[in-house]
Amino acid sequence: MTRDQDLDADTLDADVRDDVPAGAPAGGDDALADAGLPSEGDATPAPAPRRLSGLGHRLYNGEAGLNVVGRSRLIYKITAVVVLLCLAAIVLRGFNFGIDFAGGNSFRLPGSSEQLTEVREAAEDAGAEVSTAQIVGGNTILLRTSELDTDDERAVVESIAAAADVDPAEVSPESVSADWGDDITDQALFALVVFLVAVSLFLAVRFQPKMAIGAMAALVHDIIVTAGVYALVGFEVTPSTVIGFLTILGFSLYDTVVVFDKVDENVKDLDKTARMTWSEAANLAVNQTLMRSINTSVIALLPVGGLLFVGAGLLGVGTLKDLALVLFVGLAAGTYSSIVLATPVVADLKEREPEQIALRKRVLARRSAAARESGTGPGRGPVASARRSATARRQSSVGIAERDADLGPVQADVVVESPDSVRPSAPRTGGTAAPRPGARPQRPTGRRGSTASKKRR
Repeated sequence: MTRDQDLDADTLDADVRDDVPAGAPAGGDDALADAGLPSEGDATPAPAPRRLSGLGHRLYNGEAGLNVVGRSRLIYKITAVVVLLCLAAIVLRGFNFGIDFAGGNSFRLPGSSEQLTEVREAAEDAGAEVSTAQIVGGNTILLRTSELDTDDERAVVESIAAAADVDPAEVSPESVSADWGDDITDQALFALVVFLVAVSLFLAVRFQPKMAIGAMAALVHDIIVTAGVYALVGFEVTPSTVIGFLTILGFSLYDTVVVFDKVDENVKDLDKTARMTWSEAANLAVNQTLMRSINTSVIALLPVGGLLFVGAGLLGVGTLKDLALVLFVGLAAGTYSSIVLATPVVADLKEREPEQIALRKRVLARRSAAARESGTGPGRGPVASARRSATARRQSSVGIAERDADLGPVQADVVVESPDSVRPSAPRTGGTAAPRPGARPQRPTGRRGSTASKKRR
């Protein structure tokens, strides 16, 4: 292309730019603006939209969070009060054991929900103590009563058949012995003990024994709270209740193991870096897994809550209300224990070890030295941070400290020597001083004359 052609092209571009109104962005800039990107030549980036995931990002980096481990004493007090109330409900109110555990009789007959009340009253008039009466399958009435002998059972069959206007042959009586319920109870307790022992061994081998203690404390809390609420509500204890108990234990253990795995990752090589204490690393792990635990629990509680409150409460379908109540209370209690109970228990046990006491002193001394160099006090972050602050990046490699009230008074073990203490007591003669970085070493001053005289000779 010749010079004249270049001039014509520049003139054409200038004419096109003059035709564009002032202040109107070009077509490419319009596309960039629609996509939320800065226009060409604009050094200032467009502000990123605020998203809900930003909170999880801040929690993971330690920029925000809960000081769970630092508030362990308050958590223990609240947990103790709740556990004592649940134990009182279990002792004073007791459980309403169903026919499968206490023994008794059951009767099935065709009928509708309009006939349910009449059938129940007919069974009570015949001398039976009705524990439950419900509709199963849409067109079948199920009655559960206390244990009856043969004559009383026949009288109840005739009475409820007359109330439902059906033939007595269509009534299906069934007797359940209390011994069968005792066998179920013994097997359930045996399965629970085996489960707890297996879990303890796994956690002790996979992580460490103190984490097994923390997980067992969380599981015991979940069992007592769920059993206490169940006794307080008064629902009948059925085999579905036992299945629900084992389910919530598995959920609570799963959530606790996820948190412990993050704790184990954060405390690796902690004694080498001395950036934070064991408790701070554990608290950071709790905050890093906080959003995941909440999301998992909410997703699990929504369908169970619908089954309990909508199905049993509003629609009156109480077939699975026992299972729904156990799952709902157990999932909520398991979420609480895995987040704010299990990890503080392990942290309190670990902080009593001599190695962790020494690590804590090193961390405090290092932060004290960094504070003296920077001329400022220790950091005021509520939790330990996975990132380094701007001041720490410029001046030291110490992570953000937690509050002074949580760490206690700073006791520095570092001895800072003055320049006079490291200066030689007397000047050395005849030697060569160490050169400055980048400077060439100099010859000894005492030998310069003798060397020159030898050259002249």
